[in-house]
Amino acid sequence: MQAVNGTHKTDPLFGRRVAVLGFARQGKALARWLPTVGASVVVSDTRTAEQLAGECAEFPNVEFVLGGHPDSLLDGVDLLCLSGGVPLDLPIIEAAVMRRIPLSNDAELFMQRCPAPVIGITGSAGKTTTTTLTGQIIKRAGVTTWVGGNIGDVLLDVLDQIERNHCVVMELSSFQLDIMSTSPQTAAVLNITPNHLDRHGTMENYIRAKAQIVAHQMDSDCAILGYDNEHSRALEDVAPGRLAWFSGRSMVPDGAFLAGQRLIVAGAASFDGEPHVVCNREEVPLRGDHNVLNVLAACAITGMNGIHPDVMAATIRDFQPVAHRLEVVRVVNGVTYINDSIATAPERVVAALHSFTEPVVLLAGGKDKKLPWEDMVRLALSKTRRIIAFGDAGDLVVDVVRRISGSTDAVMRVKTLDEAVAQAAALAQPGDVVLLSPGGTSYDAYKDFEERGEHFRRLVKEL
Repeated sequence: MQAVNGTHKTDPLFGRRVAVLGFARQGKALARWLPTVGASVVVSDTRTAEQLAGECAEFPNVEFVLGGHPDSLLDGVDLLCLSGGVPLDLPIIEAAVMRRIPLSNDAELFMQRCPAPVIGITGSAGKTTTTTLTGQIIKRAGVTTWVGGNIGDVLLDVLDQIERNHCVVMELSSFQLDIMSTSPQTAAVLNITPNHLDRHGTMENYIRAKAQIVAHQMDSDCAILGYDNEHSRALEDVAPGRLAWFSGRSMVPDGAFLAGQRLIVAGAASFDGEPHVVCNREEVPLRGDHNVLNVLAACAITGMNGIHPDVMAATIRDFQPVAHRLEVVRVVNGVTYINDSIATAPERVVAALHSFTEPVVLLAGGKDKKLPWEDMVRLALSKTRRIIAFGDAGDLVVDVVRRISGSTDAVMRVKTLDEAVAQAAALAQPGDVVLLSPGGTSYDAYKDFEERGEHFRRLVKEL
């Protein structure tokens, strides 16, 4: 990415010194982009130069401090940018706050400079499906659309290609929002349920982080809130602009809702202010009530941005499940293997289990996020042929099963996903579903949930 001669001198970061913590996907995007606006950049990562091999050599205009984050990193720094996975309780970040050095990240820097309207989408579950579908609906309406943020591309990499008449759809996580003081023109909060409490500490802190997506909007901006979730609904008291809703249970005046088996847009989210049927529920090619809500959210978001219901309907009918989200991998000997590696909280496993009427062999575990497992285990005990517990959280799952059922007959403990798939294949009967829906993160054995899901796919394809 090259800055156009002279134009970078108008950027607020021209001539400033910026430190970047973390040299993964987002950190590398910052290291590429910041020099194009005339900032001097120092990148710090806990990995050593040997561990990063030749990666640093690709950034000749960037200074590196590797193997840790010394306080001297902050000397002369005007801005500290954080990659998404960097915890806020690091001593270097606390030192920056004490020195009154502002914090930011790639998503905020992008939004502050993006010439096109930005739609930001967050929630404890459903973000990626809703973001992807929203982007596809707007593209189908003939608008050049850029989709990224917490998924796909780091949008700073394409900022110089975005024009005023384009549209940007961003998935935003609580990790990104936590330090942001900028909100998108259209902000959607799908739901807020216990998640990432290992990072945020308390539910109150987690809600506060999610609220940043609407808290800094203007009066002319729009917030779309999940009406059926008490925490997302309560953000109407925080959002200063226009409000719209989506609901699977209630008719809402502005937004989208389910009436019987019909998905309807109404009020300000309708093309002409009149209620319109978008499609029937049976036309939604995704399993589960939670995915119907995701589709309703996309309808409310795009409706509030002037998209016709006919365009929504055509896109919904053609939509395919996003990878690692109730993804059918293969049918082997009459057993359907489903990859739901994205389920990194017990509540997401609950949604997955509700999507099946078939007997299920559930693969659960991973790394715990300090979340309650009891409700998930109770449901699993009623809907599964067997729970196979794996990973760091495997013992926790077994303990919860023992507390609830009085025995461990319904659960099998293994160490790895390889063992879990092998045992599931031996246990499952024709007509069953083998469901990888862990309830924990992947960080006990994988770099992310996608790597875990890819491993599951390979194991299933080798059966």
